[in-house]
Amino acid sequence: MSDISFHLDEGEILALIGPNGAGKTTLFNVVTGFLPPNEGTISFLGKEITGRRPHEIARMGMTRTFQLNMLFLSQSVIENILLGFHLNTSVPYLSLNTQNARSSMKQDRERANEIIDFFGLNEIQNFQAATLTHGQQRILGIAIALATNPKVLLLDEPATGLSEKERIFLIKKIRQLRDRGISIMIVEHNMRLVMGISERIVVLDFGKKIAEGSPHEIVKNPDVIKAYLGDKYGNT
Repeated sequence: MSDISFHLDEGEILALIGPNGAGKTTLFNVVTGFLPPNEGTISFLGKEITGRRPHEIARMGMTRTFQLNMLFLSQSVIENILLGFHLNTSVPYLSLNTQNARSSMKQDRERANEIIDFFGLNEIQNFQAATLTHGQQRILGIAIALATNPKVLLLDEPATGLSEKERIFLIKKIRQLRDRGISIMIVEHNMRLVMGISERIVVLDFGKKIAEGSPHEIVKNPDVIKAYLGDKYGNT
């Protein structure tokens, strides 16, 4: 990747699109500390985070999901969400029996219940993650990321394998998260979702940014049509 520069505004939904191999997931990995950049800098909330480790960046308020479900399959839904709170917990309260530890556990469980309510997971909260449908597992992955109380949430192909009903539900929840002040960057191949939810789009091809703009501007950009949208949108 080279010559890539863009920003994410507070409370914005930004989509990152491009053909397979364009560098979208690699860019996610660089931004969130899973890969070091070869050059350049990354700033978050006015602070340079270049070279910081993933857990440090997550504690600052930037969290991501993955293309593959990263769940504790033998644990229940609520246990998976509770594990997400560890990034923001300075004391390993699960191994302690102190008043502070018990208070932290109570607060986290209350917050976990709020997240379960938000995503409509109440009826399956005690199910093992391994028993969930693919769509439920995708939603659980986002719920776990939300447990870290992020200011920025990066979603890597969240709609992959979802039914139309599940995609509609996902769009609704992403918008609600944005309305709560969470900035969202999304990598997604489902162009109906991208065009319907994004406020701005960045397009990559062969590791370079070839376009940036509103959905209306991107769908008419000749470079984007040639590199990516031609077989999907033609001359629309």
